[in-house]
Amino acid sequence: MDEVVSVFRSRMLQLHTTRSWDFMGLSYGSGGSTPIQYKYGDDITVGVFDTGIWPESESFKEEPGTKPIPDSWHGQCVEGQEFDPKTACNRKLIGARYYLKGFEQEYGLIDQTEYRSPRDGLGHGTHTSSTAVGSTSRNASFFGLGTGIARGGAPRARLAMYKICWFKDLQGRCSESDIMAAFDEALSDGVNVISASIGAPPPLVPFFASATEIGSFHAQEIGVVVVFSAGNDGPDESLVQNVAPWSICVAAGTIDRRFPTEIKIQNTSFLGQGFIVEALKSQLIASILIFSDGSCSVDKWNGEDARGKIILCFSTVGPVSSGGAAIAGYFANATGIIFVETTVKQSAQDDFLPTVHIGLPQGTQILYQLQSPPKILRVQISPSKTIIGRSPAPSVASFSSRGPNSMSPNILKPDITAPGVNILAAWTPKTSPTLLPIDSRSVNWNFDSGTSMSCPHISGIVALLKSAHPDWSPAMIKSAIMTTAYMRDTSTDSILAGGTLKSVDPFDIGAGHVNPLKAMDPGLVYDIDTQEYIFYLCSLGYTKKQLQRIIKPFPGINMNCTGKHSDLDLNYPAIVLSDLQSTVTIKRTLKNVGRDGAAYFANVVSPHGVHALIWPRYIVFSCRKRMISYYVTVTPLKQSQGRYDFGEIVWFDGYHYVRTPLVVRVNNV
Repeated sequence: MDEVVSVFRSRMLQLHTTRSWDFMGLSYGSGGSTPIQYKYGDDITVGVFDTGIWPESESFKEEPGTKPIPDSWHGQCVEGQEFDPKTACNRKLIGARYYLKGFEQEYGLIDQTEYRSPRDGLGHGTHTSSTAVGSTSRNASFFGLGTGIARGGAPRARLAMYKICWFKDLQGRCSESDIMAAFDEALSDGVNVISASIGAPPPLVPFFASATEIGSFHAQEIGVVVVFSAGNDGPDESLVQNVAPWSICVAAGTIDRRFPTEIKIQNTSFLGQGFIVEALKSQLIASILIFSDGSCSVDKWNGEDARGKIILCFSTVGPVSSGGAAIAGYFANATGIIFVETTVKQSAQDDFLPTVHIGLPQGTQILYQLQSPPKILRVQISPSKTIIGRSPAPSVASFSSRGPNSMSPNILKPDITAPGVNILAAWTPKTSPTLLPIDSRSVNWNFDSGTSMSCPHISGIVALLKSAHPDWSPAMIKSAIMTTAYMRDTSTDSILAGGTLKSVDPFDIGAGHVNPLKAMDPGLVYDIDTQEYIFYLCSLGYTKKQLQRIIKPFPGINMNCTGKHSDLDLNYPAIVLSDLQSTVTIKRTLKNVGRDGAAYFANVVSPHGVHALIWPRYIVFSCRKRMISYYVTVTPLKQSQGRYDFGEIVWFDGYHYVRTPLVVRVNNV
């Protein structure tokens, strides 16, 4: 039993469900400005924890000049149903394993549509892998939409698939015991990065009872960066998942690509968003009810015949899916759906039955036309177009899970935002784009949205950073990504939060939207070692026995929580004071990863209701790798209503902007 670190009740986790790289400035091979230092992720192996892989996809072919598999790699491709390692794996896909013992103990034998092998029967794992490290593929599109060159963020990085999630109830389910087994083997195999678009919704369990938090802690102990999705439960607050400070938690944002779809009724035109491949002409009928599930089911059409018609469907309670309406419309033999929502739709959605999303003002105008003579209208829906360069972009997706952190309020989560809306990537051709049994279509590329899609964007960027800076720790890489992020969109206004249409704050976007080119050269970083994380765990009141369930002991590691520890002492690249009652002084330490002799000035923007003072305000680093500490004293100025307010600390040397969010809630002054 020496290899057993801890035993806990296994839970079921869920999957969090290409223009994006160009949008972020990574224009490989197309005359762009991507620095050659990135090396495209060369010699880095990304382990993806997901639903498996479709190895025949163009995304997983060897790029010209791919080097032999390094001797440091100890993994393997495991044989299984319709998965022959001799033909499935190559110098790109160098590892493939599958885990189902925990899943089958919970649910019984896997679904007959699944593969008892690393092969992907769901599409999700193929999509996320392609996004992170996919090879260059020309003429990728979804039925002609989004046509262009598809590639991952680190196209020369290698891929290892760890299939931990299986098809159940039209979604992927992932057993924690299978996740722990995957972590153990991935770390033994020699991966450099782990990308896991999975999570369990709140209430969150303690870190010592979570496979993802334990596994990711083991990873950072040996220098492996773990990237998780934030979850898709937005825009309500405090529902963010994967909140441990030693991993990267990723929110989802939009890019500057849209799929405008024209709706013409009588002589009036409306513009919506959709994936309409062929023009539709039909009569229009309305389902005029207020409902929360978006089902627009047949019994709500007042007995009207939907055969051959387009349905006007209202959904006025929050951001909901149009999928239920499309299924109901299909069984009623409708031609299509015009889906009306109160929130501004940020994305198109493939609903099998042609569906166009429009806003409530447009829907109300159409409804007015329906209630005026003639009451039966002719409607024409044109094929969708692909438009890039639309401004403003990005915005935070309405579905993206928000902070504050419900487990550890003084740790900012999410950490960062990356593209996660309408991402085009490789798919499983034996699975339909919608996963519905009634959908017989087959595609090699599919659009998908979710923090599942934003997570592999950061994983690809981490691979680039590890390739360029092999001596950086996981905390340094995370710091580089966070401190160089931006908060303004392409129109130079504050980025908006979808679902609320307010300017974002760090609980929506984390430190900001990722800027991979800036992250390459951050100037300064915040570093954290394993011992500091242990003292952070001590501050949560964990016992030594509970610590032993999380930590793999190494020589020199102290697991005794003697003395006083505070979670505010963790050298995190964000400062959160969730319960400020009197003046507090916070210490942070910066490491110079820029030039010798770098000199920085500090500027502080105090959150409303407090005064923040930084000392020293001027620091000089005599050489690279030198570390200098600074102190921030935060004083409440007046009684607060218990709300959070937001500011920032920025260190500037004339070129680098090293930005740290400052988040404060004043209570009981």
